[in-house]
Amino acid sequence: MLLKKSTLLSVLLVVALMFGLSFSAVAQDGEVEIFSWWTGGGEEEGLNALIELFNEQYPDVEVINATVAGGAGSNAKAVLKTRMVGGNPPDSFQVHGGAELVDTYVETGMMQPITGLLEEWGVKDKFNQQILEMSSYEGEYYSIPVNVHRSNAMFYNKSVLEENGVEPPTDLDSFVDALAELDEAGVVPLALGDTNKWPAGQIFETLLVATLGPDGYNGLWNGSTAADDPAVREALVYFDKIMEYVNDDHSALTWQDATQIMQEGEAGFNIMGDWAEGYLKQLGWTPGEEFGWMPVPGSEGTFIVVTDTFGLPKGAPNPENAKKWLKTIASVEGQDTFNPIKGSIPARLDADESKYDAYLTSAMEDFASDTLSPSIVHGSAAPEGFITAMNDTINEFITTGDVDQAFESFQANHEEYVQ
Repeated sequence: MLLKKSTLLSVLLVVALMFGLSFSAVAQDGEVEIFSWWTGGGEEEGLNALIELFNEQYPDVEVINATVAGGAGSNAKAVLKTRMVGGNPPDSFQVHGGAELVDTYVETGMMQPITGLLEEWGVKDKFNQQILEMSSYEGEYYSIPVNVHRSNAMFYNKSVLEENGVEPPTDLDSFVDALAELDEAGVVPLALGDTNKWPAGQIFETLLVATLGPDGYNGLWNGSTAADDPAVREALVYFDKIMEYVNDDHSALTWQDATQIMQEGEAGFNIMGDWAEGYLKQLGWTPGEEFGWMPVPGSEGTFIVVTDTFGLPKGAPNPENAKKWLKTIASVEGQDTFNPIKGSIPARLDADESKYDAYLTSAMEDFASDTLSPSIVHGSAAPEGFITAMNDTINEFITTGDVDQAFESFQANHEEYVQ
């Protein structure tokens, strides 16, 4: 005879009490809620592959795939913060390593340390230590990096460049010249989709690296570089020049839309983090055949780091299942399942390089030798207040073209949120 759901729950509660268990202990055997913003091409497929691996390892645990769409997690982060502050956390959630994790969730006491788990699983020394440290605070680790992305990547349509006699640029001046050549040929020089603001801010942060150099850029966050450094103004000047060559409808498009414009042959270049590589593969392209890549001109030798991590919130409804999820993403099998699809490289040092394509292999080589710099717009370099203020400054600058005003705003924002 079938029981009503309410009756069944009552029976489970009675059984739990008979054996000295709490009802939550019975309930948590069944599911784990994973919160992320991976809904776009490449990233969604990578997450699904990771969930499939988890299901193979833990077939009795149902994954509740809680995703919220919005580039760089702009919408998801707002939803997540409301849930965390309201005492309704998911079991584990995607968060960028660095300031976004530490300032928002660790220092405010919302996360459980997982140092003991890393030691128990014997994986602490398997990760790149600089990346792992982005998840640390006062000697404890609070999340596990599942990947490493590069934000200062630039992709280009090889056919478009070849048909118009344009060579891949070697520095910022030759980049501006290449954009001008494509513009004269009637091709969109640089595809941009900044309806979520951050893609324009991301271009600016790559130009900061190009004009300041990696040490100067890193100095903005450790106090050794002043915000009124002339190289900051120089980055704004180059940004203003480059914005003359983007598609007119950029403010109405997402980053995926912009990447697809390039893929369809309507644009030559696309500056985007290398998650765009995963999207291009989902659109049917093969790295090195239809598209090429390079660091944003002038930023060679610097790897602007973005790392996605997952941790264990305090009050997670299914903590034991959350630990199972963390163990899966910490494993070499988990990282080698997810990253080749996502368009990112593994945070572990012992990954199987044969599973990675030509672009990702080259990214691994650069990562091993380049100077690492934290991304601003993806939450690693600076507090959330500065990120919002900088993105607003850059998007206003696109409209006004007033270099000095933008330079002054950058300094004021830096003084208020960083110093």
